[in-house]
Amino acid sequence: MRENHGQENSEGIASRIWLKRAEQATTAALVVAALALMALYWWRQGGWQGRMIDVERLPSRSATFQVDVNTAPWTELSQVPEIGETLAQRIVEYRTQHGPFRSPAELSNVPGIGPRTLERMLPALQPFAAAEKERASP
Repeated sequence: MRENHGQENSEGIASRIWLKRAEQATTAALVVAALALMALYWWRQGGWQGRMIDVERLPSRSATFQVDVNTAPWTELSQVPEIGETLAQRIVEYRTQHGPFRSPAELSNVPGIGPRTLERMLPALQPFAAAEKERASP
């Protein structure tokens, strides 16, 4: 095969060969070698088992929050465990009609809050003792 560097062939179309056969063979050999090395690295790192990345596992953490049942709107109360949208609206309605809650036991007067529900939601409610302390001090 004769190389035409920037010359026209018999059909009048300019053809240009960028690499000679020896250069093409060398490039192909380098590409094959690179792929073989990448495959070897992949296999040594775990291959299909997926052990390629070592992830450090931290102990799980839980975030706790507390809500003041006497000032929180129903949207905030609905985020408390065991309190949904409907029960949160009932709590706000009861609070509006009867005033602030003085003790946790008073929450059981709200329709839908029984002893079990009250026990489950108390950790998320701000302590009533702190509120009583603030009211007692002049």
